[in-house]
Amino acid sequence: MQPRNMSMSGVVDLAAVKAAQEAKAKAEQARAEAARQGGAGAVSPADLVIDVDEAGFERDVLQRSAEVPVVIDFWAEWCQPCKQLSPVLERLAVEYNGRFLLAKIDVDANQMLMQQFGVQGIPAVFAVVAGQALPLFQGAAGEEQIRQTLDQLVQVAEQRFGLTGLTVDPDAEPGGAPDAAVAEGPFDATLNAAAQALDAGDLGGAIQAYKNVLADDPAHPEARLGLSQAELLQRVQGLDPQKVRREAAEKPADADAQIAAADLDLVGGHVEDAFGRLIETVQRTAGDDRDAVRRRLLELFEVVGPEDPRVVGARRALARALF
Repeated sequence: MQPRNMSMSGVVDLAAVKAAQEAKAKAEQARAEAARQGGAGAVSPADLVIDVDEAGFERDVLQRSAEVPVVIDFWAEWCQPCKQLSPVLERLAVEYNGRFLLAKIDVDANQMLMQQFGVQGIPAVFAVVAGQALPLFQGAAGEEQIRQTLDQLVQVAEQRFGLTGLTVDPDAEPGGAPDAAVAEGPFDATLNAAAQALDAGDLGGAIQAYKNVLADDPAHPEARLGLSQAELLQRVQGLDPQKVRREAAEKPADADAQIAAADLDLVGGHVEDAFGRLIETVQRTAGDDRDAVRRRLLELFEVVGPEDPRVVGARRALARALF
């Protein structure tokens, strides 16, 4: 597959000025809090490349992106181009000496993260800067192109967000400083239990754990996202995909048929198809059926995330369909 370049030159157009200002303020607050706690300290070169899963994504990527740009390498063991690209990225992470952190995500084990980023093929490389996700490139790009993209990334991170990266000490013990800088949250034990339940295939247990968090903190973002994802996975368990899609094709105005097909679309990573299917069904239905379709669409928005541009566009389309 030929690489599809996604240059950082368009970052100003992708993120509104207000969003950039808010992200910068959050990054500054995070750095100030770390300084009050004595700072994160130096990291070893080995800490510049980390494996990340769904359970640790918020801690290892989102929180860390307030102090250093995080480059995400979506890969899989069976992907031959990944085996060409990943070693280059790992070598450059060490060479750039803390100006970015490389997070490796195995798509086979972390399907939801793949879907949330809208990954259509691998290898795919993204960055998260001060909580904002940016596409970099797809495919086994050449080293010169990768260097140019990384140079733009670290420049944008420093100029727009004040992120100067991590301090690297070759003599530091691996794995020490970053974990010490992460404060234990009040719901961490429950959220960890939910993640473990998901890993074990216990969707009911995960759902209950997330509900327990939301009972005390109804706006908790990680719990709301986790609950939406777990409920989606529970709904598609046991479905016959061929039967569901056949019924959806035969009954375009059947709310239940279209809702089931949209769930399968989303789990399969076809976000726009899921949203478009339900918006069209809203236009075809009325009364309780229409309301059921609308509510399911709002639930799928939660799964993908309110800031995702596909959600923003679909919300506008839903409003037009309703009014």
